[in-house]
Amino acid sequence: MTVHVVGAGPGAADLLTLRAAALLAAADVVLYPGTYLDAEVLSHCRPDARLVDTQGLDLDTMVATMVAAHGEGLDVVRLTSGDPSVYSAVAEQTRRLDLAGVPWDVTPGVASYAAAAAIVGRELTVPLVAQSVVLTRVQARSTAMPETESLAAFAATRATLAVHLAITRIREVMAEVGPHYGADCPVVVVYRASQPDQVVLHGTVADIADQVEAAGLRQAAVILVGRALARDGGESFLYSADRTRPV
Repeated sequence: MTVHVVGAGPGAADLLTLRAAALLAAADVVLYPGTYLDAEVLSHCRPDARLVDTQGLDLDTMVATMVAAHGEGLDVVRLTSGDPSVYSAVAEQTRRLDLAGVPWDVTPGVASYAAAAAIVGRELTVPLVAQSVVLTRVQARSTAMPETESLAAFAATRATLAVHLAITRIREVMAEVGPHYGADCPVVVVYRASQPDQVVLHGTVADIADQVEAAGLRQAAVILVGRALARDGGESFLYSADRTRPV
């Protein structure tokens, strides 16, 4: 049996990949992050599947649950919010699974920042404006950030920022990025992207913190910052009529 680490996407039941839905349908045991997912995601599971909400569990307890299920000969899906490649603790879990001799694989999902950009109809890489996207977070009650990865250092590039796990510190985030982007720089906040209680806030570096605090947002939100959100910019040379193309 294999432990399948599966990206559940931003939370909507119809934004799972086909592979993810098939793995859920076949799983005997499903561990899922109840804090971040719409319960409809679990509608892809078998009625008799054992469902384990991980929001109250520590890492060792989660891994022990997966190892025990594997020992029983059961198929296991470990759902993560968004895509497992970002802020999913997959590295820690799979290290422990390796030590336990449990095979595993990873199925990607729709990342929350990508879902947020889609909801507001924005491309995050606009020619001559921003050609890079920085995925980052800030430290609050969480693991320390590496010294070289300050928000100000990333902001100095003026790339599009996708800031995770930072909604309760929105005012501090804007104070740190403001000198680099300007007070009028567009900012979008998307809370629970794609879920029934989704909230979308459009603002600027100067006023987005007021909007977030008025809305009472406390978790599960992505902050997008950058001039690319204004949709102004140049045209891509890739599609230019002046570009020579092979016959």
